[in-house]
Amino acid sequence: MEPGLVGPGPYRATRLWNEIIELFRAGMPLRKHRCRFKSYERCFKASEAVDCLHELLGSNQNFGPEVTRSQTVKLLKKFLKNHVIEDIKGRWGKEDFQDDGHLYRFPPSSPLKPYPKKPSFGKEVIKFPDWNDPKAGTSQEHIPVKSIMTNSEMWYKRHSIAIGEVPACKLVFRRELTQENIEEIWKSMTLSRLQKVLGLDCLDEVIDTKLVNSKDIVQNAYNVNKQGIVTLEDKSKDLPHWILSAMKCLANWPICSDLKQPTYSGFERDVFKTIVDYFGQMKEPLLTFNFFDVFVSVLGLLQKHSEAIEALQISCLLLPPENRRKLQLLVRMMARISFNKDLPPLSESVRTRVLMVQAFSRCILCSKDEMDLDELLAAKLVSFLMDNYQEILSVPSSLKSSIEEHVVHVQRVQFQKSYPEVYRVRFPTPETEAVLFPEKSKQKPPLLMWALRKPFQPFQRTRSFRM
Repeated sequence: MEPGLVGPGPYRATRLWNEIIELFRAGMPLRKHRCRFKSYERCFKASEAVDCLHELLGSNQNFGPEVTRSQTVKLLKKFLKNHVIEDIKGRWGKEDFQDDGHLYRFPPSSPLKPYPKKPSFGKEVIKFPDWNDPKAGTSQEHIPVKSIMTNSEMWYKRHSIAIGEVPACKLVFRRELTQENIEEIWKSMTLSRLQKVLGLDCLDEVIDTKLVNSKDIVQNAYNVNKQGIVTLEDKSKDLPHWILSAMKCLANWPICSDLKQPTYSGFERDVFKTIVDYFGQMKEPLLTFNFFDVFVSVLGLLQKHSEAIEALQISCLLLPPENRRKLQLLVRMMARISFNKDLPPLSESVRTRVLMVQAFSRCILCSKDEMDLDELLAAKLVSFLMDNYQEILSVPSSLKSSIEEHVVHVQRVQFQKSYPEVYRVRFPTPETEAVLFPEKSKQKPPLLMWALRKPFQPFQRTRSFRM
């Protein structure tokens, strides 16, 4: 691991929080300041704190130069609320920190956040039904079997020679691999692959696997349109038509076919504000509170591009289908707006790309805990999503093919248990194949003498026959 880089793993958000606090306390210059005719030792101005922390975050590999000064101020507000800093009179607990000349200091008590103790959720084991035992109420003893009478002894002899002795007819009960079994296979193999990509011994400390819905994974993998966007069975969970129209308008600017009203100066900004307001009023982010830790853990892989892409592909596959669909449509719109040179600026002071990140980061990723760097982490994740959205929000083909192959293998195993004799004939091993199909004699028949001679050639006229 590179110096200063906090990789994937449990409690990554807490580790980052504590690391930034320690670096800030160690790097913030403390000196004497005067305020209202009184001197205060070992303190600093608010603007000095913003300068120091902003530079620290920008040079840190976990955040980078994309961190803005306004984001730094928001983080210092959290520091003040959680008693990482206090004013010179010892007051804290309110988010009234401003980028000005007010004086602050570090409290004597440790401001580090304790690591939470999460219960062990335990690993889920896929339980398949016993394929050999029939379900209750379907015993063969209660199924009448009609005997087969043969009227021709010659018919029996002819077919006995062809296929061997015909055993007594026996009804074999067979259970098929249910849809529920297939969904559980998808869940188990998807989580197993995520754990491997993240390099974790167990997923319990970053995600509660019981909250992962196996039906959601299968729907996200198969219920998609030509563009790869998830299609919903329940249309009431989709985005409202007017929001979809507004998003299409900005994504395809200057073509606004869905909007009938005439445009005016500043029209595009009003449309953008409508979209921002809609996503801003959501009670839960699109990546959901339950999956916050796993997405933060994935952020530790951004230095390894291909692994980060795969980890995010799999993590987004776990989302509820309605969340995944909204995320796909939103991030695609954000990326198109950012690269659309024909679209007028949506802000006079902020670049369009930065505006996209600021406007939608919190509705994509945030935590329930106020003691988190969720704004900085969300901004980094959203930037990466915008740059790689086509790959990240598509179904990972290697995972899908491996699961489908495993399902076929399981079905074959169940068939082998239900029909061992038929399986032995249809899928023989080298040993049983030698018994079923004995090798023919390898001795070649003697070559006939005439076969060694040249083949007969048609008569050809030569010069000696000329007249």
